[in-house]
Amino acid sequence: MYRVPRGMMYCHTMPKTKVALTLDAGLLDQVDELVAKQQFRNRSQAVEAALADKLRRLARTRLAREAAKLSPLEEQRLADEGLADALDAWPEY
Repeated sequence: MYRVPRGMMYCHTMPKTKVALTLDAGLLDQVDELVAKQQFRNRSQAVEAALADKLRRLARTRLAREAAKLSPLEEQRLADEGLADALDAWPEY
């Protein structure tokens, strides 16, 4: 394992890929304002943070949609069925 000298931090980051984006001018003005207010170091960091946040939200939304498809009664029946089988396999103490 790589040892970090005392007083230094080791920060693992994923490799970055440079991309070109076309953005609405008003949206870019808002990003530039955030950078000017030091909310982000630069445009890239602001765009990356916004994209990561949106992807997290989409994943949660997808999970909620999938969970809504589940039938609580059917899930409980399956859990109880599996539990009954598991209890038979346990040794008596």
